Amino acid sequence: MAQTIQAQAKPRLSFWQIWNMSFGFLGIQFGFALQNANVSRIFETLGGTEIALYWLAAPVTGLLVQPIIGYLSDRTWSPVFGRRKPFFMVGALLASLSLLIMPNASVLWMAVGMLWILDSSINISMEPFRALVGDLLPSDQRTAGFATQTFFIGVGAVVASSLPWIFNNWVGLPNTAPAGEIPPSVKWAFYCGAVVFFLAVLWTVLKTKEYPPEDLEEFHRENSQTTFWQGVSETFFGIFKMPKTMLQLAFVQFFTWFALFAMWIFTTPAVTSYVYGTSDTTSKLYNEGADWVGICFAVYNGISAIFAFVLPVIAKKTSRRMTHLLCLLIGGLGLISIYFISDPNLLLLSMVGVGIAWASILTMPYAILAGSLPAKRMGYYMGVFNFFIVIPQIVAGTLLDFINKHLFNGESIYVLVVGGCSMIFAGFLTLLVKDVDEEKA
Repeated sequence: MAQTIQAQAKPRLSFWQIWNMSFGFLGIQFGFALQNANVSRIFETLGGTEIALYWLAAPVTGLLVQPIIGYLSDRTWSPVFGRRKPFFMVGALLASLSLLIMPNASVLWMAVGMLWILDSSINISMEPFRALVGDLLPSDQRTAGFATQTFFIGVGAVVASSLPWIFNNWVGLPNTAPAGEIPPSVKWAFYCGAVVFFLAVLWTVLKTKEYPPEDLEEFHRENSQTTFWQGVSETFFGIFKMPKTMLQLAFVQFFTWFALFAMWIFTTPAVTSYVYGTSDTTSKLYNEGADWVGICFAVYNGISAIFAFVLPVIAKKTSRRMTHLLCLLIGGLGLISIYFISDPNLLLLSMVGVGIAWASILTMPYAILAGSLPAKRMGYYMGVFNFFIVIPQIVAGTLLDFINKHLFNGESIYVLVVGGCSMIFAGFLTLLVKDVDEEKA
């Protein structure tokens, strides 16, 4: 029975079973949101000037870790621990420890090293979570499964991005500290994130039952015949065999994620210097601005969680390509609008535009891509598709500091304008993408 359970029709899961299997994403997003909203602040506080270069740790680890973890989890089975759950727990444990250590870094190199470990650990947990939906849910429930993950992504990002502000304004913890020290409000945000990350993933591990491969003998036979390095080689060189639609989407993804990386790196220095008028990391005004960036990031994530349910309606009335174009245009204009803002409260309007784009970025490229992929290699090509998220981040990390210093004289606000233009350009490139499903329809 254990050898054939997946060969049969997969049983439909209840709402609470889908909820439980997705709950760990709440913790994963706590880690990502704290990283995105606060790491530039930590680097600046510790005297960092090459911020984009330090951030290279994140995309490089994603490029290396995600395909390897995906490969390993596909080939893992334990009657006691399951297939994906061992990777959930290892990643959660390492990420939680990293979140505890990161805000206590006393020197810059230590903070950069912890970013590398933190991002690697988050990726170890996240990659198998995506595969779990395909493992356990029948096709007619997968949309609900991914939508539930999107909901937890939004909730986790909203709460985690707001934590430094909450600890300062509601709890009364200081958001300033002597030169070279991280404020207590930021430290406790990371401590809270560490606890939530571990407990949320643990909840999914305890509440979710995994099924063995449909044919264990064949599963073990394939594993014995395929070496690890053969799998790694196939994963990384598969980029040269991608379908045409995937190649077209690669250009859209490149300019989209270049824009996002510019925003994640430079929003804190841009807002604190351009809107709040200070670059002194020890000042109360700077830390108020940095806290407000966390609120801005919470807003765009909250908007994305809500707007995700609107996307199918727009796509049905227009098309998936046109929907993505419109959303990226709105997001790009949202980033550019920051240049014209002097009232911090108006930044929230800019973030509404970014949130609309973010919802589409997490949805439409994958919906378009799926129709062009052979069913037997769906997971493999989805893994390769991650390269087009990571490569533009590496390019951004390499070039943006140089551009900011030598072209913009350190005025980070112009990097956000460049990011907005890049996102708009990505939107128009969407028109060149062939949507196989829509052409068939």
